[in-house]
Amino acid sequence: MNVLGKKILITGATGGIGELLSERLHNEGAHLILSCYQSEALEKLKLKLGGIHTLACADIATYEGRRVISEICKEIGIDAVINLAGILNFDLFENQAPQLIEEIVAINLTAPVLLCQELLPILKLRPEAIILNVGSIFASIGHPGFVAYCTSKAGLKCFTEALSRELADTSVKVLYIAPRATNTNLNAGNVNHLNVALGNKSDCPSYVAKEIVKSIQTNRSIHYLGWPEKLFVTVNAVVPRIVGRSLVAKLDIIKRYTTAGK
Repeated sequence: MNVLGKKILITGATGGIGELLSERLHNEGAHLILSCYQSEALEKLKLKLGGIHTLACADIATYEGRRVISEICKEIGIDAVINLAGILNFDLFENQAPQLIEEIVAINLTAPVLLCQELLPILKLRPEAIILNVGSIFASIGHPGFVAYCTSKAGLKCFTEALSRELADTSVKVLYIAPRATNTNLNAGNVNHLNVALGNKSDCPSYVAKEIVKSIQTNRSIHYLGWPEKLFVTVNAVVPRIVGRSLVAKLDIIKRYTTAGK
């Protein structure tokens, strides 16, 4: 898709990746519908970008919030949706509050699924339309300390796959991109320390934003970011015990950075 002149909804638009993604799409000539739940942050982003963009201040984890977004999109029409909003919490599963697990699943999985259902009738009116779901490498590699997050992102990956097949005879393409660790405020300090201890590489948010735009421009159906993480995805799909042994061998290090290890 050539994004010039296209109307594109971005959820989580004011986050570390979202802001840079908004800048890239703005520079490419897109008309953006910028969404998050913080009105002040949205206004600041719109002022920074300049141009004519639309704000959709709403909590996508709620029915009311999704209705606000869908009504705005219905009014102006949209060509693409980028489901970027998400949250992450690193801790042992047994130590996470049930309310936190519900929030992770609600924002990372339930919200984009239901938002897509709301927006599909609008998207199908376009001669060309895109839904791009931003997942995670962890959707394909079950990682200790990130059980709830992995679960939510794995659901989003499967949702993308199933919906893309269901919509194969329509004008709507459904894409998926899976970043590895990214240097944003989404990661708490202990996650950054864990990545250093494990020798995990991280990407800068500008790189991830660039790859998201590239996926839209090329209609790339699925895109994994990072090496050797791409290899781990393949190995885990074919011989999961190999990746499993590697992660279990690092379990003591992983636990050291959770609340249980403090």
